Amino acid sequence: MTTLRAEPGADDVRAAPTPTGHLAHNYHPLPVRLVSGEGAWVRDATGTAYLDLLAGYSALNFGHRHPALVAAAHAQLDRLTLTSRAFDHDLLDVFADRLAGLLAPLLPADLVLPMNTGAEAVETAVKAARKWGYDVKGVPDGRATIVVASGNFHGRTTTIVSFSSDDDARRGFGPYTPGFRVVPYGDADALAAAVDEATVAVLLEPVQGEAGVIVPPAGYLAAARAVCDRARALLVLDEIQSGLGRTGTTLACELAGVRPDLVTLGKALGGGIVPVSAVVGRGDVLGVLTPGTHGSTFGGNPLACAVGLAVIDLLETGEPQAMARELGAHLHARLAAMVDDGLLLGTRGVGLWAGVDVDPAWGTGRDLSEALLARRVLVKDTHGSTVRIAPPLTISRGDLDQGLDALGDALR
Repeated sequence: MTTLRAEPGADDVRAAPTPTGHLAHNYHPLPVRLVSGEGAWVRDATGTAYLDLLAGYSALNFGHRHPALVAAAHAQLDRLTLTSRAFDHDLLDVFADRLAGLLAPLLPADLVLPMNTGAEAVETAVKAARKWGYDVKGVPDGRATIVVASGNFHGRTTTIVSFSSDDDARRGFGPYTPGFRVVPYGDADALAAAVDEATVAVLLEPVQGEAGVIVPPAGYLAAARAVCDRARALLVLDEIQSGLGRTGTTLACELAGVRPDLVTLGKALGGGIVPVSAVVGRGDVLGVLTPGTHGSTFGGNPLACAVGLAVIDLLETGEPQAMARELGAHLHARLAAMVDDGLLLGTRGVGLWAGVDVDPAWGTGRDLSEALLARRVLVKDTHGSTVRIAPPLTISRGDLDQGLDALGDALR
């Protein structure tokens, strides 16, 4: 694969104006407009190259335009792209079987329900958990509760923002959907206290990405599993950002040795080409969703399945996971050295994924993102003084070091 590299002494960053036309202004992007990409590198319209250390919030785990994924998409475009779920197609069962096979060692992967976006996958899991609670567990109708964690990010639908603790995501979108109990992330005692006979599920991220790559205390997920077992509740893990190689394992829950009842997947499952998501888990849970109770016109479409199958091919080799472990160790060692040198207040993460905290006296996370943009490196801030680093798993060590060198230079 050809690597695009930033040329030394390139011109100053070309600012892209705030949208003034018909585009809704619900994002505040960095001032750069990209037109092409390959691997860990992208270019703007002037031909300037930038190193991508965000990877589409983990949607680009395999880099931009991975040859195997592009080839799968091209081949499927010549055959069939959409049937709706009114009809079957030749890749739907194959995709479900292969994804279940990939995950079967990690959870009871009896059934796969394909959707499109991560938020749709979470909504699907919420619906399935509630219906299972009523139909199977015997919770009185309308009384089901789901326990979630503060700092969560599971999407932006009206149901999901109802249990968000992010005021920007939540404020102004009420009335809010009832049935959720929010407890502090990482506090196993608070989680246990919130679970009762009406609890149908505990919904957690194994690592909270949007919150700043927050890794829970050791034993937290195991404690959540035990609480769910005692209460006959479902443990639902949102692996939309953390899954499919990012943490050095196929799923982040492997690191804790915990088997969830349901897992939600998205982002990297579409290889950065098409939106693909899925809920995978117990047959008695997903089996409560019968014809007419849930669906999606585009969920499991032929193009999505073709790309998803190519993603599974890559993951089955174990190479992306191994790369995330190897380069992740290097990443965290270098970031720890920056903390020791006083350049960063703190750093945390797992695999090829890190959150770094900037000293507010230096500036904000946005300031650091813009300083790195001027050095042809792309990252994105979250929550004030925190910046996330999540390069493609295919990045070379040399390119990763180039990005980290730029980080150190910007902080100095």
